[in-house]
Amino acid sequence: MNRNDKVQTEQSVPERRGRGRPQLRSDDETRALIYEAARREFSERGFAAASIADVACRAGVSTKTLYRLIPTKLALFEGMVTDRVDRFVSIVNLGACDGRNVAAALEIALQTCAELILDAEVIALQRIILAESDKFPDIAETFYEKAMRRTIAALASWLGVQQRRGRIVLDDTEAAAGMLLGMFVFKPQRDVMFGHKPVLTRSEIEARAKACAALFLSGCAAPADQIKMQGGDA
Repeated sequence: MNRNDKVQTEQSVPERRGRGRPQLRSDDETRALIYEAARREFSERGFAAASIADVACRAGVSTKTLYRLIPTKLALFEGMVTDRVDRFVSIVNLGACDGRNVAAALEIALQTCAELILDAEVIALQRIILAESDKFPDIAETFYEKAMRRTIAALASWLGVQQRRGRIVLDDTEAAAGMLLGMFVFKPQRDVMFGHKPVLTRSEIEARAKACAALFLSGCAAPADQIKMQGGDA
């Protein structure tokens, strides 16, 4: 090969890329994958036995990446709970903008609650938290503050919107939200936790939501003449 041929060959070879790969996902997207993997890991193995390396493997990221984004196992647990409840709260808040059929809207709000509270993995997670709370009190406190209290607050806020619109009458929306959720989820949740029944099917959740909404509204619904006088939305 002469010198000119060598130069032409070198010019035709494309420039090699560096060894580093371009980032295909944002950090927020990667966190979402990690939280989803952590939810499965914690619900299956518990807090103590959960492996950060296995969470990373489930999420399809390196352990180094996981620790860069989430520095500790407790932070991973808190972030996982917060991420799940954030999505729930956003849906419930949107539900407050529904039409004037408060019964149908309440049924939908309760079904949304069920997707969070009566989820098989969430119930398994609660069982594990109760079993490990003596050794790891922080996870119980985290779940109580980030999940239980925020769920009640989200439903109380929804009820508050309906009250301001004149569709229901309540003395204490937060207390009412707690009673309503207790009526809706307590028995089916305990049935699953103690191994007596499987998780409710979608049709069973819808039927229970309809019954609970009707029972709740029969005690707090505003009189029809009052609703008529209120007119449009607040």
